[in-house]
Amino acid sequence: MSADSLAPTILVIDDDTEVRYSLNRVLSSQNYRVQEAASGEEGVAAVKKQAPDVVLLDNRMTGITGLETLQHIRSANPRQLVIFMTAFGTAQTAIEAMKYGAYDYVVKPFDPPKLLALVESALRTQADSKSASAYQPVVNSDEHKEGIVGTSPAMQQVFKAIGQFAASDASVMITGESGTGKELVARAIHRHSHRASKAFIAVNCAAIPENLIESELFGHERGSFTGATAQRLGKFEICDGGTIFLDEIGDMTPTTQTKILRVLQEGEIQRVGGVETIKVNVRVVAATNKNLEAMVKEKKFREDLYYRLNVVRLRLPPLRARVEDIPQIVDFFLQSLFKAKKTKVRKVSPEALALLCRYRWPGNVRELENVVYRSAVAATGDAILPRDLPEEVRQAGEKEDAAESQSKPDTSSTANTSITSEATTPADGASAALEQLVAKLLEALSAAHPGNERAALEALIGDKLPPAKAASRKRTKKAASDEA
Repeated sequence: MSADSLAPTILVIDDDTEVRYSLNRVLSSQNYRVQEAASGEEGVAAVKKQAPDVVLLDNRMTGITGLETLQHIRSANPRQLVIFMTAFGTAQTAIEAMKYGAYDYVVKPFDPPKLLALVESALRTQADSKSASAYQPVVNSDEHKEGIVGTSPAMQQVFKAIGQFAASDASVMITGESGTGKELVARAIHRHSHRASKAFIAVNCAAIPENLIESELFGHERGSFTGATAQRLGKFEICDGGTIFLDEIGDMTPTTQTKILRVLQEGEIQRVGGVETIKVNVRVVAATNKNLEAMVKEKKFREDLYYRLNVVRLRLPPLRARVEDIPQIVDFFLQSLFKAKKTKVRKVSPEALALLCRYRWPGNVRELENVVYRSAVAATGDAILPRDLPEEVRQAGEKEDAAESQSKPDTSSTANTSITSEATTPADGASAALEQLVAKLLEALSAAHPGNERAALEALIGDKLPPAKAASRKRTKKAASDEA
């Protein structure tokens, strides 16, 4: 098989002969195989006959327009990478080109280096797409109805605790960073308890204004405050027999903390503005991302309420502590999005998955879900590729690669030093620095004088080097005189 047959094929579709000629020269200089089509109809026929690696498509042509051609090409081959070319960089052109699946677009006149960089980027994307074609689902979303995914040891402990304490009526305190899935765990506890047939109500204590949280939790009587035009039942009363989830419990006011304590101790509530005591049977599951122990010491959280809530403690690990679960979580989100008809993406390339696994995820699983959704929407094919990921995720991988390369020893300089060891024998710090300089010069000139490094250095300085032994003796004498 010839090298030419292995070169990537670029199809140029443009009705301007001079533009096709110019692009052919630029692309051929990089050893690409170039095919030409003088109209949109010709271009569509060429793609259907033999799909090229990349298509360069002009917008304004005789016959069908570039946008119409783009739609026909993407219809014939949804994975075809098309770079849209236009002399008018208007917002409408850019929006429509990207809407119909263009990989990117460039504005005429072209900057050859930028155009070549864009073609190379498209070819890398094509390689990533091919690697994603072998992707296989790693989880069955139907088996994760709880929405909690993971096989890491840390998550196995969480699952065991849910099963162990779900049947009890004991209060549960769930702690962990924001986005780790505390509400999902609370729902799983409720679903596996004897209260599963009753209500589950989640209340975000931090999202309700201080002057309304008591009314939300315990209800109010008509006329109890301005705007209370009718009696209203609170969350605890509605949730009688079920489970109430108090998220961000650390943001609750001291007054409300006192009333929550009464519910836990006596199983009683009193509506705002009311005098009647109402019995309720509610299991309380609380959650926080704050350090309640420190808040108790600082008198910011009631100690007695802390002990009432902290009967069962579940600590959820951050996502960075269970990196091995990321591929399963990503697959679960992709399947869920596809079933909900929010995206058509069902795969992720190995390269993109590697970047997702290397990111630190300060927002944990919630952030990962957002990134998967954003990337799936941005994807032009049926797989998430590295280019579809947010910039911060890609940059994190690049920074890690740079750090790893810096931490590795530079073996090339050692190899080059060994080449010159016969010509220069280090005797002091200055000669060692000179030896390193010579090694770098020889490396740069090796292409011009292959196999003859000494000749290359002599050509550079325009003079002959002294014999190696003589140079060594001079340095030895100088060192002796300096010591004297």
